[in-house]
Formats: sequence, structure tokens, C-alpha cells
Amino acid sequence: MPALTKTGQLRELEGRQKSLFRLVELSVTLNSTLDLDELLQLITATATELLECEAASILLYDEKNPRLYFAAATGSDPEKLAEIPVPIDSSLAGTIFRTNQPLVLNNAEHDPRHYSLVADHIKFKINSLLGVPMPIKDRTMGVLEAVNKKEGGFTDSDVAVLSVIAAHAAIAINNARLLQSTQKALEKVKVSNQIKSNFLSIASHELRTPLGIIIGYATFLQENAKGDSSDHANQVLGAASQMHALLDQMSNLTLLQSDSMEMRPMKVSIQDVLNFALDEIKYTAARRDLQLVLAFEESPIFVNVDAEKTTLAFVNLLNNAIRFSPVGSNITIGAVQYDKQVQIWVQDQGIGIPVDKLQKIFEEFYQIEPPNTRSYGGLGIGLTIAKGLIEAQGGKIWAESEGEGRGSTFKVLLSRVNN
Repeated sequence: MPALTKTGQLRELEGRQKSLFRLVELSVTLNSTLDLDELLQLITATATELLECEAASILLYDEKNPRLYFAAATGSDPEKLAEIPVPIDSSLAGTIFRTNQPLVLNNAEHDPRHYSLVADHIKFKINSLLGVPMPIKDRTMGVLEAVNKKEGGFTDSDVAVLSVIAAHAAIAINNARLLQSTQKALEKVKVSNQIKSNFLSIASHELRTPLGIIIGYATFLQENAKGDSSDHANQVLGAASQMHALLDQMSNLTLLQSDSMEMRPMKVSIQDVLNFALDEIKYTAARRDLQLVLAFEESPIFVNVDAEKTTLAFVNLLNNAIRFSPVGSNITIGAVQYDKQVQIWVQDQGIGIPVDKLQKIFEEFYQIEPPNTRSYGGLGIGLTIAKGLIEAQGGKIWAESEGEGRGSTFKVLLSRVNN
């Protein structure tokens, strides 16, 4: 008799050890699996194995339509099961969900809460049932059920094992759902960005032809007109040139977004790049009586960049400084070399940037001012283009400001090459 008892205890210990090993194994697998369908099948298969029963099922709560639905079940088509709504107020699963307590029924068929529609639908007779809630933080996300114990009835030990499985399963399912929702959101953003890029590309392309005609006629009128007519032609030509610059910005942004902008790096002095940029904006600065202060030495500092694209980046930075500077103020353009780097800056005495907006100003189409009360022009993409062009060449760009009304400084860091 003692030998039999000892053998029974050994079998029980071996069974517990096997269960613990499988639970640890399940936990590791669940934490490394983010495919929801794969998770659901793994959970039901493990529950069926450890509880030595015929089947297991997962019912999840539908927040949009307050009910439970079958997300997975052993040997059943989850899509067909999902069509069956399981009422919360008059079913066994609903009772477990509402009370947040395990439920053991070793004669489930005769329980008035037994929801026979499911059994009839899948042609599966339920004799015994164990169900436990699936907790996640401060709520219950569903119910995990095991049905038809192969030998005897469900025990307290079975309740403990299934509860552990349910707790791990709830966390894993929640993580998989979060991943799915994030992927869907990213896909929507991707589609939205593609639509926006297509629009920018088409708009800039379609507007170039009529704009070219306007510029051609305005140039012709300017050359032949006198007095007021000449002034009018100048205004038309200035407005058309401004629109042409906006179209160029739209095209550049589209190229950056599509990663199709080709870079042709070459050894060039940063002073030459800055002088090219200054030549392009000096007339715009002069119209606002702005003084361009140069703070870089004549001795060349060489960098390996695409001269044209890098010039464009600094033109955008300078135009930004011009747009937000008061008439008659200074704009400083400087450059200094360090050990293996060159730092370039564009400093204005303009409206400044709130500290919490120093990163956001580089986002495309972002404007600090409300759109309905804007005092300054621009599409809000010049800084985005400058950032894209600099970073595409391994450089860094950032903004500094002591706050509104105190000016701003845009700094660029590029790698220096030997003379």
C-alpha cells in the first residue's frame, strides 16, 4: 500500500513538473509571437494538452457590440464560430465574464446557462466545462474554456493551470492587437502620404506650363513697357517668379519623399556653397533692407557634398530667415571648422521660435502661426527640404532660439575633408 501511494505521488509530481515546463515554454512562445491567429491556435492547443480534455476555445469581448464571440476553438472553423453571438447575460461564458470568476461544471449539458446554439452549430456535445476569465490590467478581455475532460472531472488543479494560461494569453493577445492596430494606422498614413505626394507631383507639373507662359509674356512686356505698364509687368513677373520657386519646392519635397533624388558629391569649399546661396537671395533681402553679415573666413574649408543640393538647403534656410526678420535687421551667415567637422549657421533677429516647437518646425507643411491668421507666407516645406537635403548627405541640422521675439539660429554640421 505505501508503495502504491508513493507511486501515485510520484506520478502527480511528474504531472505537475510537466505542466510547469509547458507553461514556461508557452510563456516564452507567447512573448515572441505577434501573429494573432497563430497565438489563438497555440493557446487552445496548449490548454487542450495540459488539461487532457477534448477541446478548448477562446471567447473575446466585442466592445462595439457588447457580446462575446468565438475567436478560436479546437478543430472548428473560427470564422463560422465568430458568426454566433454569445450573450453575456444568459450563457456560461457570459457568467464567467461578468463575475470575473472561474466556473467548473462537470455536468454542463443540464445547466440552464448552457448555450446550446454553439454545440448544435458545431455538432459537438459538451459534457463537462471549465472556464476562466482572461484578465488584462483592470479589465477582462474574454474567457478561456476547456471542455470534456477525458478522465473524471475538472479539478482545482485544472483551474489553476487554465488561469495561468489565460493570464499569459490575455497579455499576448493584447500585444498582438496593438501591433495590428499600429500596422493598420501606419498603412493609412502611408496611403495618405502617397496621395499627398502624387498630388504635389501632378500639381507642380501641371502648373509649370501656364506659369512658363505667364513669365514669358511678363518678361516681354517688361522689356517693352514704360511707366505704370512697366511697374505692372514687374509685379506680375515677381509674383510668377515666387510661384515658380514654390513649385520647385514642391518638386524637391516629392523627390525627397520618394528617395529618388540623386546626390553627386564633390569636394567643394563651404564658402563657395554659401556664396552661391547668398547670390540667390540677396535681391530678396535687399527689398526688405536686410543686412547680410558674413562670419566666415576666406581660407577655404572643404566638404564632400552635392554642391547644388547643399546650396538649395542654405537658400531655404536664408529665405526662412528673410521671411521672419523685421525690416532693416541683420542676418548672419557663419562657418567654423572643428577637428573633422564644419559647423555652419544662419542667425536672424526675427520672431523667434517657442522652445516646444524647435523640432516641429522641420515637419512638412508645419506652420507656427494658425492658418487663418497668418502674417507670413510660405508653404511650410522649406525647412523640411533643407533638413532632408542635409541629412541625406550624412549631416545634421537643428534650430536654436531663446523664445518668441528673440530671433533664431539654424545650425548645420557637415563632415570636413582635408585640403
